[in-house]
Amino acid sequence: MYLLKRARDLQQVLQTLRQEGKSVGFIPTMGALHPGHLSLVDRAKQENQFTVCSIFVNPTQFNDPKDLDLYPRTPGKDIRMLASVGAHLVFMPPPGEIYPPGLDTQLDVSFGLLDNVMEGEFRPGHFQGVAQVVKRFLDLIRPDALYLGQKDFQQVAILRHLVHQLHLPVRIVMCPTLRETDGLAMSSRNVRLSPELRKKASILFETLTATKDMLEDFHPEEIEHFAMGRLSIPGFKPEYFEIVDGNTLQPVDDASQTNFIVACTAIWAGNVRLIDNMIWKSPE
Repeated sequence: MYLLKRARDLQQVLQTLRQEGKSVGFIPTMGALHPGHLSLVDRAKQENQFTVCSIFVNPTQFNDPKDLDLYPRTPGKDIRMLASVGAHLVFMPPPGEIYPPGLDTQLDVSFGLLDNVMEGEFRPGHFQGVAQVVKRFLDLIRPDALYLGQKDFQQVAILRHLVHQLHLPVRIVMCPTLRETDGLAMSSRNVRLSPELRKKASILFETLTATKDMLEDFHPEEIEHFAMGRLSIPGFKPEYFEIVDGNTLQPVDDASQTNFIVACTAIWAGNVRLIDNMIWKSPE
């Protein structure tokens, strides 16, 4: 497995692969890896001849500097985990390699309403930072396929829009969310939960599951109101529970009029912010 920190070294390796006609799958991460990340590597390996995984805590996507400081960093463990599943190359650049002086990495892309709702409302500027760093990685790596987890559903929608708007030659693959035995979506933030709150955190998955069956008999707004109440237990503060069209991320008014429905939620568990979602109706 290659372990590289400089963009020019990365591109030398990839140039050789392209000359050999090998396909490349790419998984962007911020480290603090868990089995959910490794499942993306497994999927990329199944579909490509070479797999690249980045580890980079991107400062431009944190609207709260405290959140950036608290983000867990476990590079040694991450490298061992990626080696154990057979990743071919790990790219761990310092910020100067991604945002070198003199290079304008700002994006002139409008996301319309996609980045104004849900996470966009509560984390202003977050998705601009995500799009900025992913575009930079795509420019450096030029992969055939980009692998993303469903847990960050809105992020996947944003990046699909980015790829479409800029006509980038990459296929986006959304992989299912991996969960703990109690249903909690695997996340790098879970390690920051207190033991007491961790025991209760399965309420996100339980609420998503319980409310899915209500869709046939209740209006989406009624379901959202019920879910917010169900999530309001001691130690937890829900920010939103929204039932949206999976393509536009706009609220669903009539469930019978769309074939792609996703329930998305975010909640504070103490001082840890958790997100989750569930696809209730899929066109596939």
